[in-house]
Amino acid sequence: MIEALFEQFDIHPDVVSAARRVVKRMPSGADACALRERIEAKVMRAFFDEGISTGDLAGTLGYGNGDVARERYESLLARVLGAERALARLTFVSGTHAIVTSIAACVCPGQRLVVALGRPYDTLRNAIVDAPQSLVAQGITYDEAPRSSDGGVDFDALEKACATPAAAVFVQRSRGYASRRSLSARECGEIAHAVKRKLPNAVVIIDNCYGELVELTEPLEHGADIVVGSLIKNLGGCLAPGGGYVAGRADIVERVAVRHYAPGLGAQLGSSFGFGRELIQGLFQAPQTVAESLAGLDFAAALFAEFGYPVDPLPGAVRRDIVQAIRLGDPARLLSFSRGLQRAMPLDARFTPEPGPVPGYADPVVTAGGAFIQGATIELSCDAPLREPYEVYFQGGASRRHVALGALLAADRLAHESVLLCAKRVSDV
Repeated sequence: MIEALFEQFDIHPDVVSAARRVVKRMPSGADACALRERIEAKVMRAFFDEGISTGDLAGTLGYGNGDVARERYESLLARVLGAERALARLTFVSGTHAIVTSIAACVCPGQRLVVALGRPYDTLRNAIVDAPQSLVAQGITYDEAPRSSDGGVDFDALEKACATPAAAVFVQRSRGYASRRSLSARECGEIAHAVKRKLPNAVVIIDNCYGELVELTEPLEHGADIVVGSLIKNLGGCLAPGGGYVAGRADIVERVAVRHYAPGLGAQLGSSFGFGRELIQGLFQAPQTVAESLAGLDFAAALFAEFGYPVDPLPGAVRRDIVQAIRLGDPARLLSFSRGLQRAMPLDARFTPEPGPVPGYADPVVTAGGAFIQGATIELSCDAPLREPYEVYFQGGASRRHVALGALLAADRLAHESVLLCAKRVSDV
């Protein structure tokens, strides 16, 4: 996987040596490969059962009345995710938009929302609590059940939070940009069952971003009510041009559609703007793209662990999403990593990432990315809020070799800057 990269790119000798050691030690990955084949077969079965034809790829403009591409894509997505129904629209501009719309549809002013596993990711908490027109400002009540000491589910805390009536419980499956572990689909189901024992009518909403098609099953198959996410992450297969989705119980999906559009309209309108082919083909390619991303991230974890940096997940560990956390421990290293990674991008490789304000984040954030679809984190990228413990969140990648190149160039930048610092100290003496 890496020797061809060494032929084309000038990589620091220490990084080359470390990468070769890592490759020799890496396991065959037979178990992971078997899982990826089963996930791909599941998606192919969904296509077979749906029976999409060439004519179904055509879309509409304007209102979107009778948009066959939209209807077939949503039916197909429901099959893949194990849902009664799916709402997948380009008019959701992000996963956060789809999540906030879903929460607002399920929690009316005067009702209560519980967030399991502590504080959610920055932009979502801002939308729920802190922004001037937040959901709390509109009248909902908000509580957080803390995580356990290992970053997982604290069921005692969740049970206590559910002792008071709540209309919905929100679960963030992925780590987001925080030092916590990601959840499996089964763990999401365990949370749902724990909530239902106390609050049988509460809606359990799973933020499924970054986790789709990483495991054979999805949270809906374990008891969650709805899953919500972005179409330009895992499910987009690097082809979806935008959008977000909500899938699960049909009655709840309809409530979200009414909130997103208007009472009386529901999901009957909404154009696919001629992007039916990209959405449907992207979903067909999604299992392969996710598998490539995971394989590349495992190499990245092993490479940076070789240099002594704490990584999560560990190399060879079971993965629950397409995010690799690397604790660099220093803001200067965050910048070096991001600038090295930027050199691997197919677009904007000559840009220099700088930290700056990002809507919804209290701290400056440095990012690296050069995606063909803006914000498509199934394509290679990283984000790093400039705050302790100074972790970088390395994500996505359409091919394992591209992820490996990104990791190598990030390590190369760190290695060269370390040499320069040593040289400066010597010259100072």
